[in-house]
Amino acid sequence: MRVIGLMSGTSYDAIEAAAADLGLDGDALHVRPLGHLSLPYPDGLRGLIASALPPAATTVQAVCALDTGIGRAFATAAERALHELCADTADFVVSHGQTLYHWVDDGSVRGTLQLGQPAWIAERTGLPVVSDLRSKDVAAGGQGAPLVSMVDSLLLGALPGRSAALNLGGIANITIVAPDTEPLAFDTGPANALLDSAVRHFTNGAAHYDRDGRGAAAGRTSPDLLHRLLADPYYRRPAPKSTGKEHFHLSYLQQALQATPGLGADDVLATLTRLTAVTVADACRDHRVTDLVVSGGGAHNPTLMRMLAEELPDVRMRSSDDFGLPSDAKEALAFAVLGFLTFHGLPGTIPSSTGARQATLLGSITPGRAPLRLPEPAPRSPRVLRITV
Repeated sequence: MRVIGLMSGTSYDAIEAAAADLGLDGDALHVRPLGHLSLPYPDGLRGLIASALPPAATTVQAVCALDTGIGRAFATAAERALHELCADTADFVVSHGQTLYHWVDDGSVRGTLQLGQPAWIAERTGLPVVSDLRSKDVAAGGQGAPLVSMVDSLLLGALPGRSAALNLGGIANITIVAPDTEPLAFDTGPANALLDSAVRHFTNGAAHYDRDGRGAAAGRTSPDLLHRLLADPYYRRPAPKSTGKEHFHLSYLQQALQATPGLGADDVLATLTRLTAVTVADACRDHRVTDLVVSGGGAHNPTLMRMLAEELPDVRMRSSDDFGLPSDAKEALAFAVLGFLTFHGLPGTIPSSTGARQATLLGSITPGRAPLRLPEPAPRSPRVLRITV
């Protein structure tokens, strides 16, 4: 089946679209990536998203407008992917949508909200759409994140030793796969969330991120600020656990800066970059990781990657590109896989990775123009991922 996956992470800078041919053969899930593209959000829509994110107050009318605006933007991305990546032939679309709120209460997830009405995608492309993939896991007692752990565990299962997949988006998440144990996945903390907020704050919105890590490279880590940030109780919570911009946002950072005054902008950026490196490294050390496969926007930040290498000198680090999964498209491809599993009646979660009571079928399906026809349920879940280029 030919599937288009759509994803926009907590950095909400662009919609990532990826397409792939997927098929099941016994215990193997075969994936042939067809390409990917990135569509920046229109400035007006990006501003609306920013103005609605916690800790800002919002209205139901604004939420409705965002649901439509994001849905239409995702529809444009799907349409372009259909034409440019799939030669106008695909079976369905999988849309993660845009996370606006991830409701965590004392470590338990009570709900999660991804906006981007899938009807706009179905109407524009004529294809069925799998969406709202996190809610079913939350209803089963899980964190609803990180859902990419299913794909990570299939990818890493054949590697020797204790391997891990790390995605550096707005929030950093990790999946750890080791012999004779169930996979474990969790959010380690902020990756770009605080860093991007700080850049926008210090440049009055002229820049949205620390390009090539230049600001952090020019600064020096503040031990006092780093110590204060690392005192956050989140880092001591047991896994599985998840977090988001509801917790790690500009006001959160400003409170820490008030207690450590006098720092220049570059020093703050250096400290926030080191925070990500330290919290990821702590997770790797706690679980004796020997190999780390890195993806996401943060993988393009040489300062962050250098700091990670400094914190983990004995861990071999590689890009997901080395395994056939483009770093910038990995999450979009992962959600394409999750939707494919849903279409075939297979669960898309691993209880040990999300904390759910059982593995669950994910998502809701919005029909396209034709009557909805699903294939016969597959007899068993895949155990290995095979990627062809």
